[in-house]
Amino acid sequence: MIPGETICSGAAATCPECGTKPELEVLTSGGGRNVYIGTRCKCGPYTRESDYFPTREMAQGVLDSLPTKDPTKVGAMR
Repeated sequence: MIPGETICSGAAATCPECGTKPELEVLTSGGGRNVYIGTRCKCGPYTRESDYFPTREMAQGVLDSLPTKDPTKVGAMR
């Protein structure tokens, strides 16, 4: 992980471009092939907080098990 790549490792909790305070959600990249837990703001994808999951259902299960969707209150996920 690169410092500042995740909110846990130093990325701003509020997007400096649009002012959005993003929450954790299941997202995809690579044309939908890569599923991960991350954040997005009005600008688009913001952070990737987890490793990739084999399925959307697995990522959703992990997200649902978290006590909050606030990335500033969840520890490192990778």
